[in-house]
Amino acid sequence: MRYLTFRDLQEKLGGRGRTTLYRDIELGRLPKPVKIGGRLYWAEADIDAAIAAHAQ
Repeated sequence: MRYLTFRDLQEKLGGRGRTTLYRDIELGRLPKPVKIGGRLYWAEADIDAAIAAHAQ
């Protein structure tokens, strides 16, 4: 399983801003991050699934 950093997530979603990404997480459009150490990460498979679900 590959984890994405915040910057990786931004790049994958076309350079979206921090506020927009956190709003999408709050509204349930994107999965919540996993905290590892002091940083937040997103499972790439979960992000891909969220993208596919909203594309339909």
